[in-house]
Amino acid sequence: MGREAYRRKRGFSRTPEPRGADMPSESEKRRFVIHEHDASTHHFDLRLEVAGVLRSWAVPKGPSTDPREKRLALPTEDHPLEYADFEGVIPEGEYGAGTVVVWDAGRYRNLKVDDDGEPVPVAEQLADGHATVWLEGEKIHGGYALTRVAQGEDERWLLVKMDDEGADARRNPVSTEPTSVSTGRTLKEVADEEGDA
Repeated sequence: MGREAYRRKRGFSRTPEPRGADMPSESEKRRFVIHEHDASTHHFDLRLEVAGVLRSWAVPKGPSTDPREKRLALPTEDHPLEYADFEGVIPEGEYGAGTVVVWDAGRYRNLKVDDDGEPVPVAEQLADGHATVWLEGEKIHGGYALTRVAQGEDERWLLVKMDDEGADARRNPVSTEPTSVSTGRTLKEVADEEGDA
């Protein structure tokens, strides 16, 4: 999708969201972030650093740690790398209006290799409709698979936890761990502190 779709939807004179650099940063490779976003509908946004942007999916129920659960993931526009650190309130009237917190963040690594043992680039995996990555976050960790189940106007993916040491069917971090890993604030605290800014 590229950065231009992201920029077209926002009025940067009114929203505190980052515009994004024209050239991607080379200093931070393979970051991931999961934003909790209280917009017109409450959801979580999974973002993976791929080819100089944050490839993004809205995950209505958030990530699960139970391998038996399949979570719907709807692709959204690519975001600039600087968005990984964004936390705040997007003003009414702006695209995505609502409160955003950095629910989880960390590094990830590619899990897929070809027949010769060489890593298959994540961008290539996503183009093929199936990617596997290992997330090292503060709240979630382990292998996750993203699988495209529909294409075109109604493109949809599924996010599924792999059965590994990070799997735990008893945990539900989406409901039990509500604070930002960046600032320790909840959605309500961010809204109360920054909503009138």
